[in-house]
Amino acid sequence: MAAAKKKVEPKKEKPKELEHDLVPKHELMKEEGIEVLLKEYGIQRFHLPKISKNDPAIASLEAVRGDVIKITRNSPTAIISPYYRVII
Repeated sequence: MAAAKKKVEPKKEKPKELEHDLVPKHELMKEEGIEVLLKEYGIQRFHLPKISKNDPAIASLEAVRGDVIKITRNSPTAIISPYYRVII
């Protein structure tokens, strides 16, 4: 009896369009960082703005529903401005 071959799917690569200067950096937050963020602002996860798991900017992150994404944008006044989104 032959052993069943495991299907290995290639890791999704970030499309070249997402490497443009105007596309902000998106990163998946660790659970410890999320806890600190929520405690700092006195909120719960469902209070965060939402982002679709199908959003092209996070497709390569392999994120699942409920994960939190940190978006780092350049700002003319604050230099760098972080935004947080929960995946729906």
